[in-house]
Amino acid sequence: MTQTHDGTAGTPAPEEAGRYDAHAMQERWLPVWDSLAPFRSGAAGDERPKKYVLDMFPYPSGDLHMGHAEAYALGDVVARYWVQRGYDVLHPIGWDAFGLPAENAAIKRGLDPRGWTYDNIAQQRASMRRYACSFDWDRVLVTCDPQYYRWNQWLFLRMHEKGLAYRRPSLVNWCPNDQTVLANEQVVQGLCERCDTPVTKKKLTQWYLRITDYADRLLDDMSQLEGSWPDKVLSMQRNWIGRSTGADVRFRIEGRDEPVTVYTTRPDTLYGATFFVVAADSDLAAELAADAPEQVRQEFGAYVEQVRAASDIDRLATDRPKTGVFLHRYAVNPATGEPMPVWAADYVLADYGHGAIMAVPAHDQRDLDFARAHDLPVRVVVDVRGEDGEPLPDPAESGVATAGDGVLVNSGPLTGLRKAEAIAAMTERLAEEGTGAATTNYRLRDWLISRQRYWGAPIPIVHCDACGEVRVPDEQLPVELPPAEGLDLKPKGSSPLGGAEDWVNVDCPSCGGAARRDTDTMDTFVDSSWYFLRFCSPDRDDVPFDQAEVERWMPVGQYVGGVTHAILHLLYSRFFTKVLFDLGMVSFTEPFSRLLNQGMVLMGGSAMSKSRGNLVRLSEQLDEHGVDAIRLTMAFAGPPEDDIDWADVSPAGSAKFLARAWRLARDVTSQPGSDPATGSAPLRAVTHRTLHDAQQLVESFRFNVAVARTMELVNATRKAIDDPGVGPADPAVREAVEAVAILLGLYAPYTAEDMWAQLGHEPCVARAGWPAVDPALLVEDTVTCVVQVQGKVRDRLEVPPGIGEDELRELALASERVQAALAGRSLRTVVVRAPKLVNIVPA
Repeated sequence: MTQTHDGTAGTPAPEEAGRYDAHAMQERWLPVWDSLAPFRSGAAGDERPKKYVLDMFPYPSGDLHMGHAEAYALGDVVARYWVQRGYDVLHPIGWDAFGLPAENAAIKRGLDPRGWTYDNIAQQRASMRRYACSFDWDRVLVTCDPQYYRWNQWLFLRMHEKGLAYRRPSLVNWCPNDQTVLANEQVVQGLCERCDTPVTKKKLTQWYLRITDYADRLLDDMSQLEGSWPDKVLSMQRNWIGRSTGADVRFRIEGRDEPVTVYTTRPDTLYGATFFVVAADSDLAAELAADAPEQVRQEFGAYVEQVRAASDIDRLATDRPKTGVFLHRYAVNPATGEPMPVWAADYVLADYGHGAIMAVPAHDQRDLDFARAHDLPVRVVVDVRGEDGEPLPDPAESGVATAGDGVLVNSGPLTGLRKAEAIAAMTERLAEEGTGAATTNYRLRDWLISRQRYWGAPIPIVHCDACGEVRVPDEQLPVELPPAEGLDLKPKGSSPLGGAEDWVNVDCPSCGGAARRDTDTMDTFVDSSWYFLRFCSPDRDDVPFDQAEVERWMPVGQYVGGVTHAILHLLYSRFFTKVLFDLGMVSFTEPFSRLLNQGMVLMGGSAMSKSRGNLVRLSEQLDEHGVDAIRLTMAFAGPPEDDIDWADVSPAGSAKFLARAWRLARDVTSQPGSDPATGSAPLRAVTHRTLHDAQQLVESFRFNVAVARTMELVNATRKAIDDPGVGPADPAVREAVEAVAILLGLYAPYTAEDMWAQLGHEPCVARAGWPAVDPALLVEDTVTCVVQVQGKVRDRLEVPPGIGEDELRELALASERVQAALAGRSLRTVVVRAPKLVNIVPA
């Protein structure tokens, strides 16, 4: 036994036999780290600068899988790096523990969701410990704990007070399998994101959060995230919010007192509107059909049932046949005074705009397809020209709408104007005549948070016949879930909580009369929309979070997680943060300063699945290769945003490299504290260049290149040890091996810790500190690298003589001359002979 940092016995010695044993190292160092708690954060008096690194917390649906292995390996690199750089790093962990998977699994097994969830959390926690994640285990939260969801309810009540939480009847997305509603974001290609069941529409009274009030801020504040969030994610959020400018146009419906408002981005085409379409499943359509002939009413009723069985995605598909029912009513075109037939159709959605459109078939393909299917008039009002300057064919004859810009024709006083001028003129005319106004519209809809299931946070509202909706007083929070025992949890369209009569029936907090609790539970995305704030002070029982601690740590300096959450979770988290800013509870408006999205882990080109027979179990990989080999493989496989195909990587190769690196420490014979300046200058140059480059590579998330540079340093160090002119006693060798241990501490902590001990240091290597780089050792000559495409010289690059193959390959492929020579062709092979030659062969 060696001595611990405080002089007491307890640190185990590394292997004496000289054999690299990954599993023995895991058993050796885990209890030491448990004792030292090297990643505990926020200690009183800790003057180090603060950095908050956060991984998207997992759902406890079983043990860790290969996707977890990648996500937590990459997040751990970032957290460990900033610790080495001298930061006090907050790197917490918790579990997103409510929701359908646990409830459905419990129903299938006849269990209480609580037991299923907490058993899985215990299993995942043990696996995370084994995986050597650098979490602060003093900051753990579980969203299904009442002490957590109490504050979900508290925040809901604050929103209810501000009018941001409200209840109303509406058509909602309905999963027939899970028997619950879904937010728009939870419908993927018309299917439930959880069970892949086709989603239908159902009219229910539900709870919403008024996220649309924040649409402009959610868009405009993205300027704070440019360059630090992936462009793809920012684009996805912008498209989802979908801001557009146009005009509201009020159409009079013959026989109806109130006009119907239509939103359009092209009010200039009003002269081309020849019919009027209302969403078949809207209240307006039902109202208009009520006065239609009996045969039309019957046809309409059957059509609505058909429409409600289709998803929004299907309804908006361009290749879908255009069906509808003529309601025997007419709308009056405010520009021309002409009557336009009113149709109910499925290609208009009830919750887009105002649920009705003016159809301009000459210049909108869906309108044109509908007009041709039902023999409705087509009127050209924009003269759109082709690239040759000739007019495009008449849409009525060609079947192709002319949707481009051009000069207005057949448009009264607008004739001769171009698009921008015509839009302004028509909008002004509508305002003057009282038939319209300029407006902004959004694709974003308010967030539906009601769920008709048991395993979620109860909504803290009591319904009283005398008082209406009554907020549960803060001092009565949390409204805890009743025991599952005795309840029928099977999905049936209404909440299982309705069966807990003793729980449901309560006295009204306002008048004391008989009342009933709301039986819906909250969408689990509420849980994850503020959890990052709770991590700053997870043990506070008097407030949702300590504002001083939040100001100390937030915003999150680095957020790590999958791009699958680019819309749902990230948008909701940004919304919650802005609401809390308005409530005076935080001083910032964006929760995550930087975002890193990792790709998926595939097998044989497909997502891993039992049914596909390509499932790779993380536990088996860890047993076979060891934790460090798996973690290193994840970092080395490629850029983090790319998918990893497990069939193409080599954890066995990673293990061999780690053994080679580990043996370096065994071979060092100089004493700790030896002056490296007296050692081999060439080796010192490689060491310092590697440390310098690794810093830049890790901070730009090029982990794979940083690993490659570490491998090169290992090779250079082995050559120096074996060189009689240098040898294992050279102080520069010790410096190099210590640098290798510190670098490997980011990816392979067990191996690094064992090396650190063999080098004569006390644990732990994770707190060793980043070695200082001598700028004088970074100066080096360059060599000319010839870059060929199909054997022809296309460029010459000046590169460092010690450049690695991966880095040289990237530089060559980034060359503008090379890109021009490739002309967009894919690659068959790239041959790299560092540092002097790269030969690229296109497919």
